[in-house]
Amino acid sequence: MALKIKKDIREAATLPASFYRDADLFQNMKEGIFLKSWQWVSDNPFLGSPDTLYPFFFMEHFLDEPLILVKHDEGIRCLSNVCTHRGNIMIHHPSRAKKIICGYHGRRFNTQGEMEFMPEFEEARDFPRACDHLPSFTVNLWKNHVFVGLEPAFDIASALRTMEERIGFLPLGQFKRDTKRSRTYLVNAHWALYCDNYLEGFHIPFVHHDLNDALEYGDYVTETYDHMVLQIGYCGEDQDRFELPEGHVDYGKNVAAYYYWVFPNMMFNFYPWGLSVNIVKPLALDRTKVSFISFVFDESKIDVGAGADIDKVEREDEFVVENVHRGLQSRYYQAGRFSPKREKGVHHFHSLLAHYMLR
Repeated sequence: MALKIKKDIREAATLPASFYRDADLFQNMKEGIFLKSWQWVSDNPFLGSPDTLYPFFFMEHFLDEPLILVKHDEGIRCLSNVCTHRGNIMIHHPSRAKKIICGYHGRRFNTQGEMEFMPEFEEARDFPRACDHLPSFTVNLWKNHVFVGLEPAFDIASALRTMEERIGFLPLGQFKRDTKRSRTYLVNAHWALYCDNYLEGFHIPFVHHDLNDALEYGDYVTETYDHMVLQIGYCGEDQDRFELPEGHVDYGKNVAAYYYWVFPNMMFNFYPWGLSVNIVKPLALDRTKVSFISFVFDESKIDVGAGADIDKVEREDEFVVENVHRGLQSRYYQAGRFSPKREKGVHHFHSLLAHYMLR
């Protein structure tokens, strides 16, 4: 399927309905988009002490690449969790160890990923080879947050630096993960529709009445960057807002929330109470897992302002997104047009999707 989005939003149409219905295209996104993406994996303190081995799957139930984060005194390394002998997955639970040992035939690796020992291989010629060591992957550590890329096509550090221009005044290192406030949702819709919805505030007055009361809809701002979109929610004087320092680019404005999206499926929502990291994971053409991971800084502000009752906002979003997914199955809907004023973020997302799927 040829995908093309006009650069001028005033002339552009959205991705066609067939984009969200095509099973082959959905499978092709694994290599075309997510293999080349960065993914938020964890927060650094959650990894524990040095010599911690933290196994995980990159895009579990989609790409399902088995990996290990290795925390050591020098930092964090990411290695394959697949033994180079017979393909066994080696580490199943977070643990502390100075060596990685396969439980199938005893092959041993150091925490650099180098194979050190293999029983019963004395007679093997040309061994070990480079391919007997564990592949390693790119890690980016930002404050306490760990990102991993398999074959990333862009520099996430640049996006994070841009993010810091506005939220760098916050003491992110003091934010604490709150497992009780973290949630996982299953949405019966295409993953990209969830991102479409997130990337515009156009729907807020119609879908989120409580959130609309907390925000000044007319002042809502969307800014696009290379692989990122920022939406800024402003509020009235009587609403909870950030205490911005002098010299801040938004100093003097009543900012209720900074909503950052990083291509293709990561959201970082900053509120006066802290941060909600939202990760959107495709499971099937019509099924998506959305994880909300909460990091609290000021608990007294959780139930007020734009960051209040995000579970209710999520349920309202799910209702709309699932109905759009069903609507896109219509024989008579083809594509829509963008609001040049309100849907710049969605236009940017669709442009990136078309670009990556043409590679």
